[in-house]
Amino acid sequence: MLVPGASGGTMAIILGIYDELIHAVSSFRKQLKENMILLGTYGIAGILGIVIFSRPLLTAVTLWPKPMLFFFLGAILGSIPPLYRKVKVSKIKPVNILVAMIGAVLGICTLYLPEGIFELSTDFDLYSFTMLIVAGIIIAVALILPGISASYILLMLGMYDLTLVAIKEMDLLYLIPLAIGVLGGTFLTAGILEQEMRRHPQFTYMLIIGFMLGSLVQVYPGFPLPSEMIPCLLTFSIGFGLILWIGRPKKKNQEKPD
Repeated sequence: MLVPGASGGTMAIILGIYDELIHAVSSFRKQLKENMILLGTYGIAGILGIVIFSRPLLTAVTLWPKPMLFFFLGAILGSIPPLYRKVKVSKIKPVNILVAMIGAVLGICTLYLPEGIFELSTDFDLYSFTMLIVAGIIIAVALILPGISASYILLMLGMYDLTLVAIKEMDLLYLIPLAIGVLGGTFLTAGILEQEMRRHPQFTYMLIIGFMLGSLVQVYPGFPLPSEMIPCLLTFSIGFGLILWIGRPKKKNQEKPD
């Protein structure tokens, strides 16, 4: 989530926890204790990850921009086969191929959103408080839908640097309303998405695949220079291979009990 173009929803699918997380959010009140434990565990780990890795990742992207972005390109491409297996059918309907193309176009179109839409500051006032909640809801959609980067949305809203500074300085007047919006938007979006996954799984997953393909354009940093070619190919291969390995089909235990 920290790097523009890298989707937290995509990583959840690769790790095999996406459906579990979506269900826990959409049915939160039905199994309150179990869902609180599950989401609390992932939430605490996610917050720790953001706090621990925000500075090293920014440093790596600053020092080695193209190799790092090629790593993420490989990771995104490597995540498509595990997602495609979620379709669970032998034949893809032509209409859903069109849906994937539409998703890709929508993903690319996020490149053309005007930067700095909100122009917020870390000073507390009613306008900033309201806009931070609205921004949090928009970010929640990016968190839930694989292929749409929450960090990229922050960048487009003109909030990327502000948010990193707020995390670094633990500016609660900025982070709390943003978190309220993210939580509210997540619960709303997750319920709708889970219903669509049950009713129209092929349609939904093909749309998500389209979003992911569109996100490749967001991440692509341009053709590497001759001196960058080997590092970029290496990081691309590592990203692709690592994510493909993590998302490989899990072998079921065929051994019978004694």
